[in-house]
Amino acid sequence: MTKSPRLALIDMGTNTFHLLIVEMPPTGSDAEPTVLLRTKVGVKLGEGGISNGEIAPEAYARALHTLAAFQEEIELHQVTDVRATATSAVRSARNGAELAEEIFEQTGIKVDIIPGDREAELICKGMRQAVALGQSPHLLVDIGGGSVEFIIANEDTIFWKQSFEIGAQRLLDLFFKNDPLTADDVREEQAYLAAQLAPLTAAVQQFKPVGLVGASGTFDTLGDLQAAQRNEFRPEMPPPVTEITLQSFYQSYELLLTTTHSQRLAMPGMTPMRADMIVVACILIDFILTTYHLTNSNIRASSYALKEGLLAEILKA
Repeated sequence: MTKSPRLALIDMGTNTFHLLIVEMPPTGSDAEPTVLLRTKVGVKLGEGGISNGEIAPEAYARALHTLAAFQEEIELHQVTDVRATATSAVRSARNGAELAEEIFEQTGIKVDIIPGDREAELICKGMRQAVALGQSPHLLVDIGGGSVEFIIANEDTIFWKQSFEIGAQRLLDLFFKNDPLTADDVREEQAYLAAQLAPLTAAVQQFKPVGLVGASGTFDTLGDLQAAQRNEFRPEMPPPVTEITLQSFYQSYELLLTTTHSQRLAMPGMTPMRADMIVVACILIDFILTTYHLTNSNIRASSYALKEGLLAEILKA
């Protein structure tokens, strides 16, 4: 009997590298792919260099080490096809193409450095696998370390999409001047966001999304913080969709604004890598909720994003 093809999907984000290995269903089958491995590594590719337009030597080395480890898993699982994508940190860095070339030389993995528009499209496809959007437009947001993707979409139409180079690592470099942040620091970031997001503001006025759906690390961590607040068990790999109540978000947000790094690290549910980044990311979430009047419903957090979108696209091909 012919073995089913196995596919590895790698998402090289600015903070986290993800690896998803699946066994594909037989051709013509309606069956879902079988997940063989889902793992992630906090590489912090943007640390120490993203705001200067380069990948710092330590981050560069971590990336190579992580891809070598991913390649071991790929061989172990007898994968027949590998799709690797790199986003904001790699596409905006002077040495991004060099990193992609070195990864290929060392592991044989060919990295596709994708533009922001393509990233937004794949994120939308992935989030739709997790969240039932229905016919009403929603504002989909993926807060990465390097860029933030905003998509206004329902279950079958993308009305508008754009990628902005205002990810959490960039915001951290710009506005994390005091710990905890001062009221002036927060106002400064809000003013910056208002200027940077003028195209989004116009799109929201045109398409009037009814709710906020978030993806990626900050929203995962907010789900972990909410579970800790409620003394609930939260699996290491969260469910496809988690509802984060506005009460829980603002409870977390107020704490994050008034605590130091060491106090945030001690918060139940906190991911150590995000202990600082989550502060500037939550200022962005609060800006979105209040500026675009999206406080009538809770936040839905999707654990599916770019790599699941790429998988959905491959399955439909």
